[in-house]
Amino acid sequence: MSEARTARRGRGGGGAARRAERTSVKIETAKYIERNIPNFEILNEEALEIIETNAETILEEVGVNFVNNPAALESWKEAGATVVGERVHIPRGLARKLCSTAPKTFIQHARNPERSVEIGGRNLVLAPVYGPPFVRDLEGGRRYATMDDFQKFVKLGYMSKWLHHSGGTVCEPTDVPVNKRHLDMLLAHMELSDKPFMGSVTEPSRAQDSVEMCEILFGKDFVENNTVMTSLININSPMTFDDVMMGAMEVFAAKNQACIVSPFIVGGAMAPVSVAGTLTQVLAEVLAGVSYNQLIRPGAPVIFGTFVTSIDMNSGAPTFGTPEASHILYGAGQLARRLGLPYRSGGGLCGSKLPDAQAAYETSNTLNAALMGGVNFMLHACGWLEGGLVSSFEKFVMDADQLGILHHLAKGVSVDENAQAMDAIREVGPGGHYLGCAHTQANFKEAFWRTSILDYKPFETWDEEGARDTYTLAAARVKTMLETYQKPSMDPAVNEALHAYVVHKKASMPDSFT
Repeated sequence: MSEARTARRGRGGGGAARRAERTSVKIETAKYIERNIPNFEILNEEALEIIETNAETILEEVGVNFVNNPAALESWKEAGATVVGERVHIPRGLARKLCSTAPKTFIQHARNPERSVEIGGRNLVLAPVYGPPFVRDLEGGRRYATMDDFQKFVKLGYMSKWLHHSGGTVCEPTDVPVNKRHLDMLLAHMELSDKPFMGSVTEPSRAQDSVEMCEILFGKDFVENNTVMTSLININSPMTFDDVMMGAMEVFAAKNQACIVSPFIVGGAMAPVSVAGTLTQVLAEVLAGVSYNQLIRPGAPVIFGTFVTSIDMNSGAPTFGTPEASHILYGAGQLARRLGLPYRSGGGLCGSKLPDAQAAYETSNTLNAALMGGVNFMLHACGWLEGGLVSSFEKFVMDADQLGILHHLAKGVSVDENAQAMDAIREVGPGGHYLGCAHTQANFKEAFWRTSILDYKPFETWDEEGARDTYTLAAARVKTMLETYQKPSMDPAVNEALHAYVVHKKASMPDSFT
């Protein structure tokens, strides 16, 4: 079916698509960040070697579980591991050898080639919040997410200048059956944005649907030879790989689509309370997961993932923006670079219930740590609230605005002739001012990062305009962005084929909400 639709794409709709392109609103998107600043490295050589040695000891002596996946166990046996029941013991050196075939960098192609991103190296790609079942806005408060909410987040992501990626499950639309919602979510990313996006991982068949829809969007041959999706494969820490996540990874890796192999750790509950102990477990889990990815298809793109939070020992709740989490983020980045793998971590993480001062402090701590720690793919870069239970519309645009600061910090400090500003200093001389000098006039438009939300007006003006706080300003920004949104152009034949695929798939199965 997809081959016929691919041929159809090539024959028709080109003229209509070009006409739509000429009349569409141009959305400015900054290129992914290319760091011109050093990474912060918190671990010395001795510490790194201890952690690496201990991680391989864990793989060999303790082992990892691959649950309900006989094929995976057989693959491990053939690769030289010892399998006892569902426990895989990986001899020292084997995991590192298998990981060596994964690429250091790769391109994830967007349907608009100008939006394609390079993941790895000195680059940082920013993607929005992922996974919350609830949403919140100033007007409606906290509520279960719907598909309408999901589509609004995709639109906001498309229109956000500093966001490079459309993401995946930006919220969980609970008004659509569990077994069908992935189809609507993928369609929204493909149709309402032209940035890169993520595939579905909640069941292997849904990963396959993701591949087939991409074959319609990009063409089957293009998907076969290029990476067009990134997917989040979480490990059930400690040291357990379930059949659902591994099944989805098997689909994506076999098709050369990127997988983020990421432990999901709450320190003190799912990993040791110490930074070094947690880093050891993280490395062991990632080594096992990436190795299995490469057993499926050597050379498939894969990302070293780390999602770690500490725990409040009084309430048991996860905490965010803490110094221990930053230490782990920095250390895991060093371990990823030593393996030669792209690195995922960070985000606009916070435990606050509202986009308030707590949210701002905790978010900024994590965003800055991710920039300095060498993260290559940042999930949850905007919109995260309440420990990941809530996607907030206002916080989405607040965070997306602040991501511009990361772009500017990453540039470093220029010392070219223009930046030296010697002509300006000579022109102004002692006691003058620079507001009207030639250098200022030539550079003022691009000299400083400028917010699209925060208020810098004099008190009197701010007071006359209603004394609006940042939450209120962000709500107004959300409203304006959604009112001015226009779809990016798409070949009508491709659009029709995607909708037909979704309708056919939904009709082929009964609704399920479990």
